[in-house]
Amino acid sequence: MTAIAPDSDKLRELDHDTRRAWNAYSEQLRELSGDEYESAERESWAKLQGELRRLERRRKSLTQTST
Repeated sequence: MTAIAPDSDKLRELDHDTRRAWNAYSEQLRELSGDEYESAERESWAKLQGELRRLERRRKSLTQTST
């Protein structure tokens, strides 16, 4: 049972990191419009997707080792 608690903490941390990544994406675009928005959105989206993939790999490694 003690092995599950650290994994749960890590999974909660991953959830927090996921929310943080989405918030950062949103914040980067908040004040932009027009061409400035279009340009920044592509770059921000690519960065967000990379971070979400990284977090998902970590999540899978935790859930696979704890089952």
